[in-house]
Amino acid sequence: MYPRTDERSATLRRFYRGSPKSGANALFLAASIALASAADTPRLPEWREKMQPIAPRGYVARHTVHPPVIDGRLDDAAWATAPWTENFVDIEGSTRPSPRFRTRAKMLWDDDHLYIAAELEEPHLWATITQHDAVIFHDPDFEVFIDPDGDTHDYFEFEINALNTSWDLMLPKPYMDGGKARNEWEIPGLKTAVHLRGTLNRPNDTDVGWTVELAFPWRAFSTPAQPGRRPADGARWRINFSRVEWRVTVEGDSYHKVPKTPEDNWVWSPQGVIDMHRPEMWGTVLFTRLPESAPPVVPPLPGKSARDVALNFYYAQLDFHRAHRRWAETFSELSWSAPPGTAPQFRSSADGYTFSMLFTENNRPRAWTILQDRQLTLD
Repeated sequence: MYPRTDERSATLRRFYRGSPKSGANALFLAASIALASAADTPRLPEWREKMQPIAPRGYVARHTVHPPVIDGRLDDAAWATAPWTENFVDIEGSTRPSPRFRTRAKMLWDDDHLYIAAELEEPHLWATITQHDAVIFHDPDFEVFIDPDGDTHDYFEFEINALNTSWDLMLPKPYMDGGKARNEWEIPGLKTAVHLRGTLNRPNDTDVGWTVELAFPWRAFSTPAQPGRRPADGARWRINFSRVEWRVTVEGDSYHKVPKTPEDNWVWSPQGVIDMHRPEMWGTVLFTRLPESAPPVVPPLPGKSARDVALNFYYAQLDFHRAHRRWAETFSELSWSAPPGTAPQFRSSADGYTFSMLFTENNRPRAWTILQDRQLTLD
């Protein structure tokens, strides 16, 4: 991405996220901007310096037998037992200033739904978009990103504003890897609600904020390869939350965005760069049926150091492909070497490559494997 100080950064980041389903011209522009970004942004230093040092956050989502009523108020007994996430931080992490307003979220689940609640402090409540599947982030919004199997492919995005207007889409793979948003995708049986703690679009007062309540049916996350997605006890999904906030001024009786000022991007688990479509950076959510008296701890990712090496190789190949319009076929051609004492496996193919980094867990050999399109799996 371009530096945040460049006014192009907001536009570039936004087109990475997808385009409205009716905009063929916007899709063409999105592809053009993404290619331009890939042409002049080294990815390996970005990964090593900004992303790899970050430890994704974790959350324990408890099973409930008394699901909340989706009315946006968060006053159900079930929510009282669910802990808040950490307060959101800037998308780039601790190198950036802390957000001006607090944002935090909660999660619960039962056999039918994933429940998400969010609380957003906001002294000036405003929203304008009323059409479903419009580009919601042009308003202040709350966003959910979900990758059930954590392989960076076939993941889901949801956005909502203070008018309870939503946008749902899914991606077969990240934009940077040639993914194209499926904006026609809809969430069957989705329940959403917002509650305003103040008055909307009224600049002459000071508001408290707004709360969001969501119920995602498990069947929404099905794919042809995985038709059933209800998590088992102990399952771990990769999830992240984002909040878009715009700086505004008051002119008469309406709000206006400050010109040439990019939006703020505040997230639960920092990405390191201004791009939510790096699923490898999302947080980990552990689903449990254990009682409150036996709180589990979110375990670290198995073989994280091996996973980091696989991603290091992926980003090195991305830079090589940008320079040569093909994938490197040997380590020496790539000018890349694995950490001492390791024995990675690398196989070139007609359409890309397969790279595996071995490690041992509980005396059992395992491997993280990555393909040229960033699909990342644990064997």
